[in-house]
Amino acid sequence: MTLSLELSPELEQYLLQEAKEQGMSVEAMTLQLLTNSLLLKQKQTEAVNLLQSWIDDGDVEEQQETGQYLLQVLDDDRCCERKLFPMEMKGITW
Repeated sequence: MTLSLELSPELEQYLLQEAKEQGMSVEAMTLQLLTNSLLLKQKQTEAVNLLQSWIDDGDVEEQQETGQYLLQVLDDDRCCERKLFPMEMKGITW
């Protein structure tokens, strides 16, 4: 596909500078930036969908047990006696 774009002077300068720094043509640089942007958007969408599937899982009890276990393990694995998640701070700082 061939595209014709009207770019602002600022965007044109940015593309020219980036292409020069990368040793690429402006067309190749533009295609690379567009591809990276689209791939990033796709990865973000996939991550959001995965997180949403975990939220929608519905097993609240298992999630709470896992969270409590994680907090305990993080506290137990510390090299000092100070707890990372003290119970008196629950609901205040975590």
